[in-house]
Amino acid sequence: MSGFREHKIVTACRWLAAAVGLAAASYAAYVDTAWFRYGKVTRPANGNDRDALLDQFMPLYDVAERHHVQIAAPAALTFQAASEMRVEQSPIVRAVFKAREWIMRSHARRQPEVRAFLQQMRAIGWGVLAEVAGREIVMGAVTRPWMADVVFRPLPPDKFAAFAEPGYVKIAWTLRADPIGAGASIFRTETRVVATDHGARAKFRRYWAFASPGIILIRRALLGPLKAEAERRYRSARALATAEAAS
Repeated sequence: MSGFREHKIVTACRWLAAAVGLAAASYAAYVDTAWFRYGKVTRPANGNDRDALLDQFMPLYDVAERHHVQIAAPAALTFQAASEMRVEQSPIVRAVFKAREWIMRSHARRQPEVRAFLQQMRAIGWGVLAEVAGREIVMGAVTRPWMADVVFRPLPPDKFAAFAEPGYVKIAWTLRADPIGAGASIFRTETRVVATDHGARAKFRRYWAFASPGIILIRRALLGPLKAEAERRYRSARALATAEAAS
């Protein structure tokens, strides 16, 4: 019997080692891809992915990440749900942040107050560059992401595009909900980054190569919960409206 248990343990260890090896190989492949793709996306997207509002602040960029999901809820309600996300409640988000703290040897962050996503982003230094009520918001900051303890510095909207102080990257990102009918929408989020000089570009390229898998994982991991929450709110609103009409 003990031999059978030992065989199971050995088999489990082999499977675990294989899984770790596969994950490490996949990560290394992605790092290589991110390194070689850096700086290749230099023009705005076409079609529905294009964001004219974001183009005003960063028409050319070194890196762009775009994600979207279709949601069975009106655009205004979808945008509201996105603005009020509690991202720190996600185990994946917490794990990625903890991994960064360990790898970069940064100081442990003070446990953030649980609050709406946009409120939290403003609190850590992101500034509003532009906004279309109920549809889209563009946030931006200048920073040095390769530092252990990152500081985000907001700029006035009329100063952001022209900012060129050496040693920084400019980051702009959006939350956006496009209507595709009375009760449906597509939620889009896009992040763009551009360095202010060659030195910053070299540092950010190294940082982006190893950090981008975690950053992209966070973006994708939040789409599912956002879809579920926006659709839950829409169902509740419709049920309430039906009940009121029947009373």
